[in-house]
Amino acid sequence: MRRVLNAGVLAGWRWLDKAGEITAGTRAAAQFGSFGADTTIGFPAATLMGTRSIHLGTGTIVGRQATLAVGYGPDDPNLPERGLVVGDRCVLGARVTVVAHTSIAIGDDVWFGQDVFVSDSGHGYQDPERPIGVQFGGHDPVVIGSGSWLGHGSIVLPGARIGRNVVVAAGSVVRGVVPDHSVIGGAPAKVLRRYEPGVGWVGARGDVRPVVIGPFGEGVTAAR
Repeated sequence: MRRVLNAGVLAGWRWLDKAGEITAGTRAAAQFGSFGADTTIGFPAATLMGTRSIHLGTGTIVGRQATLAVGYGPDDPNLPERGLVVGDRCVLGARVTVVAHTSIAIGDDVWFGQDVFVSDSGHGYQDPERPIGVQFGGHDPVVIGSGSWLGHGSIVLPGARIGRNVVVAAGSVVRGVVPDHSVIGGAPAKVLRRYEPGVGWVGARGDVRPVVIGPFGEGVTAAR
């Protein structure tokens, strides 16, 4: 009996999981500013807010328990037209949180690990007598360049400008400008290694590792 019940529960959960996905053509997808073909948001989502200001490209996968939000509440009348833009063929892992107020732009082929947090706004602390949670900070757009990889639990702070094909180590806290083709890590994150054309992968201490061309023509290295 226990085996039968277990099989029934698992089969029901698989059905619910598939039926609850948000895909192009569903009523939930129609609430977004744009929702590309072959894009899915896993079930269940944690929070989807300000969806008319969210634009998802084609072939993008958003994991379960994700939060994608624009604005300060579901009835915020001041939503930007394109508050959160995610490109084509991206993968945003389970439990990601992306909260935009002005602009977060994520390029094509960007992959997030699980539990990644990105926001373009923080809290202020001008008045020492008021609760910090009700003191809103300024807005500073965030850009994450195409081809980048953000490791598990990384945090991207307001104003970050991450370049193309950047690796962000797990647990890093990213702020400021990050150059293309670099590996960063730490809190705050610093450049650990960077590709220099004609030289190779140059480490923070000046050591150089060669570029290795992968089977499909891409440049690959163990850039630690």
